[in-house]
Amino acid sequence: MMLAMAMAMTTAVGVGFADNAVKSVFYVYSDKGAKVNHYIPSGWMGDYGDVKVDDGNTTDPADGKTCIKITYSAKGAQGAGWTGVFWQHPSNNWGEKAGGYDLSAYKRLTFWARGDQGGEKVAEFKMGGITGEHGDSDSASVGPITLTKDWKKYTIDLADKNLSHIIGGFAWSASRDDNPNGFVIYLDEIRYE
Repeated sequence: MMLAMAMAMTTAVGVGFADNAVKSVFYVYSDKGAKVNHYIPSGWMGDYGDVKVDDGNTTDPADGKTCIKITYSAKGAQGAGWTGVFWQHPSNNWGEKAGGYDLSAYKRLTFWARGDQGGEKVAEFKMGGITGEHGDSDSASVGPITLTKDWKKYTIDLADKNLSHIIGGFAWSASRDDNPNGFVIYLDEIRYE
């Protein structure tokens, strides 16, 4: 209950401020369609035909009304043997477009994750790392991670990172070798703090 109240207060405070104003948190994803969301899951990688993303799933979210449900079939649609999705700004920005945010005021990226069955293996959760003329100023990651059926909060330390220009706000990747039958995983409350 306290988490829900704190989140509601943070969301209410964040709405209406300019994107470059320093706030206590900066969301990649809070809830489907939330005004505080700043990045779009548009950077599909590897066997992208094997992935479905439902950013309005109502199955037991960690907080709020919705969470992100990711379904990976591991069929090898593009023959890559792995897949992943980047949340980008603007949409489909692989470093060739201006965009992104100065996130220098933040020291960590936190998110909640769980697996549908438990045992799902995510090779990496990350932020940044997109190259190109307008690419990211830095990157950081955590993984590999084996998820459980219960929600767990994960943190990527950003204390010593150059966050002056971040177009790739969040990403995950997984391999078919680690998940030969695919998986269903859930993500929620992806934010910079």
